Amino acid sequence: MKVEEVVQKQEAWRSRCINLIASENVMSERAKRVYVNDFMHRYAEGKPGKRYYQGTKYADELEVYATELFTEVFGVKYVDVRPISGVTANFSAFFAMKRRGLLVNVGLSSGAHISHELGAKVLGFRTVSLPFDLESWNVDIDGARKTIRGEKPDFVVLGASLYLFPHPVKELSEEGIPIIHDSAHVLGLQLGTFPDPLKEGAVLVTASTHKTFPGPQGGVILSNDEGAFKEVYSTTFPFIVSNHHIHRLASLAVTLEEMKRYGEAYAKQTVKNAKALAEALYTRGWNVVAEALGFTETHQIAVDVRDKGGGKRVAEMLERANIILNKNLLPWDDNPKDPSGIRIGVQEMTRFGMKEGEMDYIAELMEKALRDPEGTREEVVAFRAEYQEVKYAVRTP
Repeated sequence: MKVEEVVQKQEAWRSRCINLIASENVMSERAKRVYVNDFMHRYAEGKPGKRYYQGTKYADELEVYATELFTEVFGVKYVDVRPISGVTANFSAFFAMKRRGLLVNVGLSSGAHISHELGAKVLGFRTVSLPFDLESWNVDIDGARKTIRGEKPDFVVLGASLYLFPHPVKELSEEGIPIIHDSAHVLGLQLGTFPDPLKEGAVLVTASTHKTFPGPQGGVILSNDEGAFKEVYSTTFPFIVSNHHIHRLASLAVTLEEMKRYGEAYAKQTVKNAKALAEALYTRGWNVVAEALGFTETHQIAVDVRDKGGGKRVAEMLERANIILNKNLLPWDDNPKDPSGIRIGVQEMTRFGMKEGEMDYIAELMEKALRDPEGTREEVVAFRAEYQEVKYAVRTP
């Protein structure tokens, strides 16, 4: 059958690839096993105990359990697990906080997610970009303060899609404008290495549940501010999400159980691996950005590959060798179709048990792949064959 064949080909191919896409991850066998369940056929509009349909008593139990686990694992007071993606989580937060219709963010070329710009405009916002400092590879704090004071936005969006170093949440929260931190890329790292934006002054944290946090695709909103959370919770339903794909909450709960036990070790190894891969590429002559700053404090690495033909060419060449990553805008770019950079994420390969030594070999394979992608593919497949079991998870019988 055609569908089964395509699915089998995808699964076989990806098991033979080194996946370095910064926005992807894999679930454990246990989490995958409970992903397909009867809840995928059901509705549970509203909130536990106050649904608009009957037949939801077990949906309530599952949603309450997943929510309680989130509050425990992340040490927060309020959690909304109903957003079905990071973007819908952003939309709920943005819409709930809207007053005059102005937000400021780091800007697309400096790493902002498209929902911070184009998505916000769909909601009727005008957007302004904060200045970016290439020396610190971060938001220019003094310039950002001037922008915030001059524009007086509804709120500030920090967090990014290309995100190497923690944004200055604490410093900018002192301006008195609410901060929403998009932790889509760093949620899993907050369990061990990345600073908690809520503790630094953010009012809301939005996130995906499938990037450095290795759960099912979905979204979440976290907060310690009761007033802000009530507004956003009443916005998620009925304005942004109707049915919220309850079946994924089973896998989400399993992943939370795993991260409660293994999250800190996984987060720390992920950052170690990112630094190791960055150093290995740099010593081979690749123009990895932010060398003076230690390259990265997250799972991500950014590389300026203009000297190798640009981001589009490099990403395509590497894919021919079964090394998967993406082209990416860097702050000086204005052409998203052929930017000067590539973005690398090591979280999935960390989840498969790779450590610093493997990162050095991946750098060697990347170097070879630009000379002979088809010839390098066999080496990639042989290497990847040794890393098929998901780590930082409870083994299933």
